[in-house]
Amino acid sequence: MTRESARVSMPDREQKQAALEFVQDAWVEARRHGIDGDCMAQICLFTALSELVSTYGEEAAARYAEGLSTRIGNGEFSIELARQ
Repeated sequence: MTRESARVSMPDREQKQAALEFVQDAWVEARRHGIDGDCMAQICLFTALSELVSTYGEEAAARYAEGLSTRIGNGEFSIELARQ
């Protein structure tokens, strides 16, 4: 099975989980090399939005981005820190 056919046959939820693990690994590696977390966040957002624009077009990506403010305000991106 080729890498492309494996990707296509992987369910969406599994693809998202695998993608998250890749990004988390890259994030840890970048931090290990002294890259600031804020810099990583900005570059990841730029890369993600660029991909959405190239895949769906500017108008669709802009509509998606418009909804982010509400989602952020609703806590969808907040991570509760484990309390010791």
